[in-house]
Amino acid sequence: MLQSIDLAVAAEELGADGAYFRVHHFARQLGSPFPLLAAVGARTSRIEIGTAVIDMRYENPLYMAEDAGAADLISGGRLQLGISRGSPEQVIEGWRYFGYQPQEGQTDADMARGHAQVLLEVLGGEGFAQPNPRPMFPNPPGLLRVEPHSEGLRDRIWWGAASQQTATWAAELGMNLQSSTLINNESDKPFHLQQAEQIQAFRAAWQKAGHEREPRVSVSRSIFALVDDRDRAYFGRPNQDTDEIGFIDATTQAIFGRTYAAEPDALIQQLKEDEAIAAADTLLLTVPNQLGVDYNAHVIDSILTHVAPALGWR
Repeated sequence: MLQSIDLAVAAEELGADGAYFRVHHFARQLGSPFPLLAAVGARTSRIEIGTAVIDMRYENPLYMAEDAGAADLISGGRLQLGISRGSPEQVIEGWRYFGYQPQEGQTDADMARGHAQVLLEVLGGEGFAQPNPRPMFPNPPGLLRVEPHSEGLRDRIWWGAASQQTATWAAELGMNLQSSTLINNESDKPFHLQQAEQIQAFRAAWQKAGHEREPRVSVSRSIFALVDDRDRAYFGRPNQDTDEIGFIDATTQAIFGRTYAAEPDALIQQLKEDEAIAAADTLLLTVPNQLGVDYNAHVIDSILTHVAPALGWR
């Protein structure tokens, strides 16, 4: 966690636009993101600070709204929260140990979407709780809302969609779209084309819903510019430049996007052909954080220096 803070600080110093963190429970990594997000917010001044993604099957949406509001205020309104139904975890139905279970006739995915809808409603800032007539502190008039409330955070919630159906659902609710390196395999097309179609479905649903603001769309990629011997040793291996297809559970076939690793000139040409990157407005680089802060700062710097300018990303 301390290295994550240091890497976020380094990313800001290098000129990157944000630091986003994955969240997994029952794993020896980050389970509860808000202490880390608040700490990064206190140590930085410019970059976006986000998640990709928080598994809503595990979340109490009101408590989450309190934590998110506090972290967003500490960062000066730079929080970008990616949430989702989650992926297979370390523990079978781990959310049950957190005290949650789907209602009769519902799935765990239904439960996650229900928690998300409550979170969105609470973040809107309308009062809903009956105040105590003898409160410990003076109350404003009317019903009370969850505090601390951070204005504008509701518009900075992203849904991690694995399918066109959930991308459309997210658009209808006014959430931004996160699409990762793993999505449902819904056709025989390559990963980047399926992801581009998902983005197209999201934007069409957004327009149909009539939301006033423009949505944001991010895609995740593993991209490594091979500029020194360390890069070639770690990522210069063959057979990683194709999509992979497999089952993430008993019924869901998924497609996992390729890794991009090449000399900068070749890398630029490869990335120009990725239609999902072209369709998105935000690119999240997945970095191998187990390799330490210094090497990951080098990975980020290599992309910013040797790749991003030629593609118009900067």
